[in-house]
Amino acid sequence: MEAAGGIDNPAFVPSSPGLQRHLPEPPAEEEVSRSASQPSSPEEQGAPPPPPAPKQRAQAQPPELEEGLCGWGNFTQDCLQHWNNPKGFLLHYCLLALAQGIVVNGLVNISISTIEKRYQLSSFMTGLVSSSYDISFCLLSLFVSFYGERGHKPRWLAFASFMIGLGSLVFSLPHFTSGKYQLASEFKDTCPETRINSTCQHYITSSLSNYLYVFILGQMLLGVGGTPLYTLGTAFIHDSVPTHLSSLYIGIGYAMSVLGPAIGYVLGGQLLTIYIDTNIEEDIDITEDDPRWLGAWWIGFLISCFLGWSMIIPFSCFPKHLPGTSLVRAGKVSQVHQDDNITKFQDEEFGKSFKDLPASLLILLKNPAFMCLVLSTTTEALITTGFATFLPKYIENQFGKSSSYAATLGGIVLIPGAALGQILGGVIVSRFKMSCKEAMKFAVLSSTASFLLTMTLIFMKCPNEAFAGVFQPYKGAESIGNITAPCNLRCNCSRSFYYPVCGRDSLQYFSPCIAGCTSSNTIEHQKVYYNCSCVGQKKRLLSTVEGDVIDAQSGKCESRCKNLPIFFAFFFATVVFTFMAGTPVTVAILRYPL
Repeated sequence: MEAAGGIDNPAFVPSSPGLQRHLPEPPAEEEVSRSASQPSSPEEQGAPPPPPAPKQRAQAQPPELEEGLCGWGNFTQDCLQHWNNPKGFLLHYCLLALAQGIVVNGLVNISISTIEKRYQLSSFMTGLVSSSYDISFCLLSLFVSFYGERGHKPRWLAFASFMIGLGSLVFSLPHFTSGKYQLASEFKDTCPETRINSTCQHYITSSLSNYLYVFILGQMLLGVGGTPLYTLGTAFIHDSVPTHLSSLYIGIGYAMSVLGPAIGYVLGGQLLTIYIDTNIEEDIDITEDDPRWLGAWWIGFLISCFLGWSMIIPFSCFPKHLPGTSLVRAGKVSQVHQDDNITKFQDEEFGKSFKDLPASLLILLKNPAFMCLVLSTTTEALITTGFATFLPKYIENQFGKSSSYAATLGGIVLIPGAALGQILGGVIVSRFKMSCKEAMKFAVLSSTASFLLTMTLIFMKCPNEAFAGVFQPYKGAESIGNITAPCNLRCNCSRSFYYPVCGRDSLQYFSPCIAGCTSSNTIEHQKVYYNCSCVGQKKRLLSTVEGDVIDAQSGKCESRCKNLPIFFAFFFATVVFTFMAGTPVTVAILRYPL
């Protein structure tokens, strides 16, 4: 102690995995006796020695800052102690954030259109499914943060791992209980077959839409698992590393959380190229361009289930606090703002009872800077979450791409953009050692740039494709707004059977029946139609080997819009600046004085 040029503060205990949680008693008594035998003044010679109880309390760590070994009970092997540090915890946190991002913001989003078709749900219903996660998160975040702050945070994350795996499993259950997907091959799509009412009646009375509640339950379970991850997990990282490194660690963790959705987009896009019933033996005579095609959306959720459950054991072995946490917290005490509310938080009993929750919430609501940070994050999430949810569907309809191709394109942009933005935000804040105010200014600049880039996306729209009866009139007709015309009136076509075909006149038709086609054939897994009475001028001539002229092909017409590359270029820049502001805002919320 003297070699260091001074006397160490006995209130702080050096943190090490090999040390016990409290100092042994003999050194404490020896130091007390030494100070009593060497008084500094004559007046102090007659003074009674200080009571030993307060001295012992000063030398011991507070119970809530006890640092332990990595393991379970007495099982604390040396190999486990290599992970008992901030880097080891960050690695497992990133893996769990990756799994959570894959399933919640990746697989769920790209499966929306497939689930709509398979279980006969409307866009409103699937929007409700998507928002169930956020509803569950909002309802639980206050309670989990309040009770988990003084609890064992790594064990809370072990619970989060279990709930993420369980939610993924529940979300995939409808595939195994709804039976085999029927292509309805007996339904004749050409004219002049008489439409029977059995198909429509079956659609109306089908109970598949009741699986909506199973999807909502799965999303709410995922919300339960995501709540400790982004509240207690972030706080645990911030408390375990020095101030100048916390932004870098949080940025890396958030980069993995946004990398997860990108991987989910790419993985789910590839899984959608596999037919939904992978165990069937008969050949499927349709391709993914066929509107009846449904991909194997459920496989990704089973993978996420195992990824989530694999993190239960690692998080359960971490101690309540990592070695060195007490010293890190001691260095951050000087940043606390001294105001009227600090006396409440210095009370050791404050926050242990449920009755303290309203008081804590009121203190936060009265903090203007904190509320501005929360509102900025909320409004930004209002745009980014909704846009990310329906991004594949937007690309699919706006640019005429298939579901799998649209999901893959979205993931390709999100992977580098989101990860680059999160890492850049953390590196910049850590590199320049920004204060709380500087971090908020940096977040404002990033959000402003993101907003301006978002406005440019409004002008990158494509004109409506030529759709017969909707945007373009039938041949010989002048009015639009009705898909029924004299050329298909005798066919008695069903309007509930949407199976678009592209005519050789470059017009898209609602179905082969609406196009007036009377015969069909399959050539190299591509269905073609002949003798279509509604198909107009022969702008392009297609024929078979036998010489039969093809009037229409299954699927949508190829989009003539060339704005897709420009759209993705600006969208990439928007993603980078949007997620660049995420880490500074989080760091400002954690550092800002209450």
